[in-house]
Amino acid sequence: MTQPLNIVWNPSEGIDLGFFMIRYYSLMFVVAFGLGWFLMKKIFEREHESLEKLDSLFVWTVLATLIGARLGHVFFYDWEYFRNHLMEIFLPFRFEPEFQFTGFQGLASHGAAVAIILAMYFYSKKILKRSMLWILDRVVIPVASGAIFVRIGNFMNSEIIGNDTTSAFGIRFLHDQFSKSEAVNATQIANPKDAYNAIATDPKFADLLAQVPAKHPTQLYEAFCYIFVFAILFFLYWKTNARLKTGFLFGLFLVLLFVVRFIVEFVKESQGGIESSLGYFSTGQWLSIPFIIIGLFFIIRAQRNPLAES
Repeated sequence: MTQPLNIVWNPSEGIDLGFFMIRYYSLMFVVAFGLGWFLMKKIFEREHESLEKLDSLFVWTVLATLIGARLGHVFFYDWEYFRNHLMEIFLPFRFEPEFQFTGFQGLASHGAAVAIILAMYFYSKKILKRSMLWILDRVVIPVASGAIFVRIGNFMNSEIIGNDTTSAFGIRFLHDQFSKSEAVNATQIANPKDAYNAIATDPKFADLLAQVPAKHPTQLYEAFCYIFVFAILFFLYWKTNARLKTGFLFGLFLVLLFVVRFIVEFVKESQGGIESSLGYFSTGQWLSIPFIIIGLFFIIRAQRNPLAES
């Protein structure tokens, strides 16, 4: 039997500037959107599109990603809670059992995908004056790159982790096992950061550390696979005539990204949602299936009608 790497994952919350904390998850979103803007700038220059339209695209994409991802989590994964706490959908606070600043916890990629597609429809009609598939074939390239950094952000947050494992890839997520209050109470150390460090390094708390199981770092599995999704789309757009096959790159993106998601879900902890009523597959897998089918439709359509008007 292979042994896990035995890495105890105990990251800091972010980069502490003294007067402000730059959280790693937020930083990964900034990197994702910044790189996305740069990639689309190169694409717009190649296609001789006005860069003025790029600013609008950036705003539309950012808003669609954040709003769609949030609503996706609310409706797909945790509606039973939010139906009774509607104010918390768009507020970074929790009011019960006591007032608490939580940030925006809970973003679902399936919701972001739906929102981006809808946003591109209106953007193509009102601003770009091209077909929706033209922009979708191109915007999926930066979206694929962004997915890499979002999953790295999830890893830094010790969220969306995998099942227990004895494989060589297992990582012990300390923050997933113990909340801040649990770490403080268990160690009697008032500062949560110091409490976590004590559990991770102080032999006196070895019994607490022993309670932390090794789990699949599914965020890293996805991030690694998304590198190849991005590379394939990038290569096909820049080095082949795939961009001329209307809908092909968009369809390929849906198939590749959501097949990765479907496979990784097999070793991912349950996130709740509709799986309790549908069974067999996880919520993430059920939500991925329609995207894969739609992607296959556009791939076949593009092959049959490669020079459709774009």
